Amino acid sequence: MRQIIAMGGGGFSMEPENLLLDQYTLTQVKKDTPKICFVPTASGDQTNYIERFYQAFHTLPCQPTHLSLFEPNFKDLENDMLAQDVIYVGGGNTRNMLLLWKEWGLDTILKKAYENGVILAGISAGSICWFEEGLTDPLHAPLYKLDCLGLLKGSNCPHYDGENKRKPSYHQLILEGKIKEGYGVDDGVALHFINETLSTSVSSRQNAKSYFVKKVQNRIVEEEMMTLYLGD
Repeated sequence: MRQIIAMGGGGFSMEPENLLLDQYTLTQVKKDTPKICFVPTASGDQTNYIERFYQAFHTLPCQPTHLSLFEPNFKDLENDMLAQDVIYVGGGNTRNMLLLWKEWGLDTILKKAYENGVILAGISAGSICWFEEGLTDPLHAPLYKLDCLGLLKGSNCPHYDGENKRKPSYHQLILEGKIKEGYGVDDGVALHFINETLSTSVSSRQNAKSYFVKKVQNRIVEEEMMTLYLGD
């Protein structure tokens, strides 16, 4: 079974006191203490980000590790990745991340891991990277379409409710035919795909939502997805 859990926002990096999405991700592995590897490439392997990952996941039933490409901490990259149960990709600069992955061959390794049943997960950059296309936001510049790994069809826009420029930019690009139709995902929401088909939408925030966004007769239509709140 192939699985991807794509978070629009939330998780340990945005909600350190609310780990519902992270817990949900781990429970998809049918093991008591699954192996989870954090990939913080998009942040430049920021030390503080890695520390926050360990602080959060040491409180959960799992075996956490991380992968550094800036200060390589592995002997066999492919074997290390294929040995994981979950690979969790952090946020940051998606374009730089994808370029570095390609240089190391990690893009190909991640596709192999996916085919082998390793769960792929992530937030923001770590969410859009799994789709054909994503909406990315370079610092102090207009948002634009970025070609991604293509494991999932269509496009993805994280932080749909969390950043003012996101929704209007996504809508405009879809209207102009410059990005494929796809998913607008609020902070606190994760889309869970099984075998490339959306299985469920879950949230760590009561009112957070996700949408399939498409063009119909020169206007944008948002189809709200049924989202399950993971809290009490």
